[in-house]
Amino acid sequence: MDTLTDVLNHIRSSGALLGRTLANPPWSAVFDEQASLSLVSMLRGEAWILDGAQVHALRPRDIAVVVGPEPFEVTSDPDARPAPMYVHTSTGICFDDTLDPAEALALDVRTCGTRLDADDTMLTGSYTVTGRIADRLLSALPRVLVVPHRTQRTAALDLLESEVLRDEPGQQAILDRLLDLALAGTLRDWFALPDAEAPGWYAATSDPVVGVALAAIHDTPERPWTIELLAQKAHVSRPTLARRFTELLGEPPMSYLTSWRLCMAADLLTRGDSTVEAVAHDVGYSSAYALSTAFHREYGVRPGQYRRTLNAVG
Repeated sequence: MDTLTDVLNHIRSSGALLGRTLANPPWSAVFDEQASLSLVSMLRGEAWILDGAQVHALRPRDIAVVVGPEPFEVTSDPDARPAPMYVHTSTGICFDDTLDPAEALALDVRTCGTRLDADDTMLTGSYTVTGRIADRLLSALPRVLVVPHRTQRTAALDLLESEVLRDEPGQQAILDRLLDLALAGTLRDWFALPDAEAPGWYAATSDPVVGVALAAIHDTPERPWTIELLAQKAHVSRPTLARRFTELLGEPPMSYLTSWRLCMAADLLTRGDSTVEAVAHDVGYSSAYALSTAFHREYGVRPGQYRRTLNAVG
């Protein structure tokens, strides 16, 4: 399993807010859903994402990913800065807060805006994800990344556009899976851009030496890996693996292995009812005590306390 696949397997859409905005320029909309990730694309027309002092252009059918829960604005005119026609929140209801809530700007199924024959159409979808593995991906991404339409290699946007209009049983499940496809394809396409700053673990996946060691760690983290065993797997000497691994990922193989195991343990503790002993064996530790010692060293709390704290917040 490649590293991106392993990370994305821990980031899945569930009950995502996904819909269209229809409007004639000039227009603006503010997104305050507190989502972990937001996808934005202009199906018709052009727009700009405003994030503080940063402005990001969106040409027709470009796909943007906005990382983090902070609000952002999308507008047809970044110079005029028209007043937002609505603020989109986690309720999924779009309405102008100067109007009566009964006058919500809902035009059709999952559609906000002013008129159905409007010149501009924007498609948006949002993720709410938690966990240490998700954090590894989110922390490696810029606040806003844009993949131009000409560089996209999947048809996820076309599928989303057609499905979002169908008010039929199973629609939410289909939209969730299509949104996963769109996110995976967009990230892969962005990582492939010449000026993208892809995380070290993504670039290392294609390395003939380090990629083998990474795949071994991600495929079977529970195995009692040593630097010698990983080097044998990659058919190189121990010093060669250690050097190349550190050059590409910024840390030695065993440090990466420990970090990945503890991320997995943290997510297993909060997403299931397995005992600490069982989680320890699942991620490669010989006992609950061994996991607890490493976990406290990394996160400053014991596994049981971590589970109770996260479950209480959730």
